[in-house]
Amino acid sequence: MIDIWLEQRRDGVEQGEVEIRGFVDAVLAGTVAPAQIGAWLAFVMIRGMTPAETVLLTKAMTASGTTLSWPGIEGPFVDKHSTGGVGDKVSLVLAPLWASLGKRVPMLSGRGLGITGGTLDKLEAIPGYRTDLPQQQLHEVLAEVGCFISGQTPDIAPVDRILYATRNETGTVPSIPLITASILSKKLVAGLDSLILDVKAGSGAFMKTKAEAQALADSLVEVGNGAGCKTSAVITDMSQPLGVAVGNALEVEESIATLAGDGPADLVDLVVELSGMGDTARAQLQSGAALPVWHKMVRAQGGNPDAKLLGGGCQQVDFLACASGRVQACDAEGIGRAAFRLGAGRQRAADSVHHGVGLRVLAKVGSEVQAGQVLAELFHCGNGLDEARNLVEQAYRIG
Repeated sequence: MIDIWLEQRRDGVEQGEVEIRGFVDAVLAGTVAPAQIGAWLAFVMIRGMTPAETVLLTKAMTASGTTLSWPGIEGPFVDKHSTGGVGDKVSLVLAPLWASLGKRVPMLSGRGLGITGGTLDKLEAIPGYRTDLPQQQLHEVLAEVGCFISGQTPDIAPVDRILYATRNETGTVPSIPLITASILSKKLVAGLDSLILDVKAGSGAFMKTKAEAQALADSLVEVGNGAGCKTSAVITDMSQPLGVAVGNALEVEESIATLAGDGPADLVDLVVELSGMGDTARAQLQSGAALPVWHKMVRAQGGNPDAKLLGGGCQQVDFLACASGRVQACDAEGIGRAAFRLGAGRQRAADSVHHGVGLRVLAKVGSEVQAGQVLAELFHCGNGLDEARNLVEQAYRIG
């Protein structure tokens, strides 16, 4: 199959489309042996794919399962995707903000793995909130509220799950074309008019350097536009956590505060930038006008927007500065690992998370602090506290 594709790469994109679509169809049908899939992925990892080929792969993966449409609902249909980070709760704020400004937001999100928090994990900290709504109910919520945030069902881009599992086993996860097709195939199923991508760079991100993030952003934008969706990207810092809260329920509370006009400046600034609506979006957040949309969305998806989110036996422990000075580092990876050790994250997809644990990072880079001042608050339920404290200590550097 690889030899055939090589020949068709020389013969042009049209024949390449036949081969790529044939490969995707065969993977879905189970007629390609795992070893052949691994060999194909290794070839892509080594030789790469042209942007045109990546577009073809993305389209084929998108079409491998159910695609969504919204008859009777007037757009524009917009969405956002982040490559993941520590304290990144932008989706929870941006979806109702956009909806409050007249856009339709069919947001399909995922769960966290490792130190990267998942949007669905955060939302499931809300009692009753459902992230598994069927398509008809998603249509109803989108029509009534203007936005939903739900999970990707098994019939959405099913080939991506097969390829991703094999990528983990074959060491081909870092391939830019494969990352691009994986991300976009799960977003383009929602019938979007436009997509904004938040590509993170830094210790708490998948892409550690700005150059790596730029390469991924360029690929995502070119392929997204080539696949027929107006796509843009920004590269944002993940050398320290975003906002103050890190942990599922804590991040939901911070998102609600932001929608009420009382969010941390770095979170507000990023939401405004990603919204593409500038001062209009900022004024909408400051006025609290988007908060009723949040309440409506939560109720429509079965949740209780008035429920108390924290508690469940968790206790708070303060982490204090050992010296006076200026915070020179608040390492995102270290803070993310601390939250993970407390139970906020998962090692494997089947693991559960504790919604109540996490941290509030009160002092960030540039802050002047005094010895004995609280740098961070740790919320724990008895597990991993000592290790989490050590990780927080290592994450901070005061000069």
